[in-house]
Amino acid sequence: MIRTPMETVLAQFAAYRVGDRRAARILLHDDMTFTSPQDDHIDKTTFLETCFPTAERFLNQEITAAVEFEPGTIMLRYTAQLRGEKPFSNVEIMKVRNGEIIEIEVYFGGVQAAEPAYRPAQKI
Repeated sequence: MIRTPMETVLAQFAAYRVGDRRAARILLHDDMTFTSPQDDHIDKTTFLETCFPTAERFLNQEITAAVEFEPGTIMLRYTAQLRGEKPFSNVEIMKVRNGEIIEIEVYFGGVQAAEPAYRPAQKI
C-alpha cells in the first residue's frame, strides 16, 4: 500500500511517538538522510540508533501544523516539552517519494511564550 506523502509523514511521527521501529523502518527509505542542528546528513541506521529512541524524554509533543507545500514535501510544526524543561516548537521538513521518507530536516525552535507576542513589522 502506497500512502500519500502526508499519510507517510504522519505515520512516521506516530511511530516515533510510540517507539515503533518496525513501522519506522518501513516508512524510511534505505538511503534516507536526517539533518538537524545536532546531526549532519546521518543515515537511516544512525537515525534509528541515536534519534529514534528519544521519544520517552517528552512529556508531550503535538503537531500544530502539517502542510504539503510542494509535491511530496511536507512541513510539520509541533510543540513539545521535555521533562524538566519549558515548552518549545520545532519544524521538520520531510521529503517523501513512493510512500517512503527520503529526507528529514529539523529546525529547532525557541521556548514557547505563555501568550504569543504581537510585534508590528519594522522597517529596516
